[in-house]
Amino acid sequence: MPEAGWLTPDQEATLARLLRNESDVAYRRRVRTMLRYLDPQPGQVILDCGTGMGFYAQALHRLFPQCRVVGVDGDPQALAFAQEHVGHHAVLTRGDIQRLPFAEASFDAVLLSEVLEHLEDDLGGLRQIHRVLKPGGVLAITVPYERYPYWYDPINRVAEGVFRRPIRRGPFAGIWANHQRLYGIEALRSVLAEAGFDAGPIEQLTHYCFPGTQTIVYTLGKGLIERNLLPGSVLRSTHRFSGEENRGSRLNPLNWALALFHAIDRLNEDPARLAGKRTFANLAVRATKV
Repeated sequence: MPEAGWLTPDQEATLARLLRNESDVAYRRRVRTMLRYLDPQPGQVILDCGTGMGFYAQALHRLFPQCRVVGVDGDPQALAFAQEHVGHHAVLTRGDIQRLPFAEASFDAVLLSEVLEHLEDDLGGLRQIHRVLKPGGVLAITVPYERYPYWYDPINRVAEGVFRRPIRRGPFAGIWANHQRLYGIEALRSVLAEAGFDAGPIEQLTHYCFPGTQTIVYTLGKGLIERNLLPGSVLRSTHRFSGEENRGSRLNPLNWALALFHAIDRLNEDPARLAGKRTFANLAVRATKV
């Protein structure tokens, strides 16, 4: 697996432009981690499992055009959006992860980012992924960590502390939105092993972030975007898929906010600061098919 700095300067510049508008610093870190785990090679076929609106599929095509990307998701509205942005550069299919519509050993690698926690039967979903992977194939996976930082989602931290249960539905669901579970390190390692995967070291991602990131990005920002309540000039500085349209002007106050979010995120790159920290937004692991 490559270390930091493995992208070429041109690839790094492209990825920076694609992520320019991303205010969820945990998402930014997941994207870079997943691409590093996959380490795409020319000619490989990669499955984006739970492709959603297609950001990963878009990034894989832009950075590694010699790979073939296949996306699968059960949400037709999200797939329609993804198709509009990815075009013919990826094959997008509607399907159920727990009954993947692909033959055995079809893929060199599978990306599964923030999906496993949605599945009622996470072991069954992983066994399906194991089936469609080639022997020795790579699974790059992230899940939300049960020990998430208070400041990442303070509303759910309070709900869990006071009411002994999280908010799973509605605008304030945050890190628990439509999730069956969050994961601990041993729980993730155990379910991967039971499904037939050899898991590498499990990384903990994103301790530091702007307070209330989940609420700001997904309750306020996403709600306004989905309801078309923001003018085009604002969307160019906020929408996840408009990063390349944002020129980074210092005259744009939205870019000041992004700069603040990203400055705080850089604290996550200092091992000395992270030493002894116990709360993180995500767990990430690179596993291989045994």
